[in-house]
Amino acid sequence: MKLTKSRIYNLLLLIFVVLMLFTPVGTTVKIWVNRIIVFSPSPVPDQDRERLEGYHWNLKTMEGGLYDFNEARGRVVLVNFWATWCPPCIAEMPALHRLYDSYGDRVLFLFVTGEDPETVEKFMKAKGWEELPVYFPVSKVPEKMYSSSIPATWVLDKSGNIVISKKGTAAWDSEKVRQMLDQWIAE
Repeated sequence: MKLTKSRIYNLLLLIFVVLMLFTPVGTTVKIWVNRIIVFSPSPVPDQDRERLEGYHWNLKTMEGGLYDFNEARGRVVLVNFWATWCPPCIAEMPALHRLYDSYGDRVLFLFVTGEDPETVEKFMKAKGWEELPVYFPVSKVPEKMYSSSIPATWVLDKSGNIVISKKGTAAWDSEKVRQMLDQWIAE
């Protein structure tokens, strides 16, 4: 079998695809690409906002304690669904970490994952994100915050209105997001 230019190009393309899909090199490239093409999330238009009526949701903390989502009533809340194996989730986490550092005492942050706590703890330590409040769902997620894809992030105002609903990577520490949070905190 003779190696033609066409076969060599096809072989190189196959090697590239395998590297991108099945190796850590591919994950790193996906994270890098997601960080480049990221935009600030937009608020949900006033006329399209839904109110989260039921705060009936139980979560488990990283330490194994229980958290009742009812405690979030009356607060500005950011709920982020993510996973350690998800390149877009990893790509946006530094921005969320910076936002948490700025607003962690004024906004309730819930980083929710369905993974094994030991895996998550090891991952968070390796990345230097141990202080982020990670939770694990114990009961069904409120229907208005359900997503079959990750990352998925919701921001609720103090009245329980869903003011941001974002699926996919976003620039969470942008000036636009900070201005919106400041407004909702002041209300």
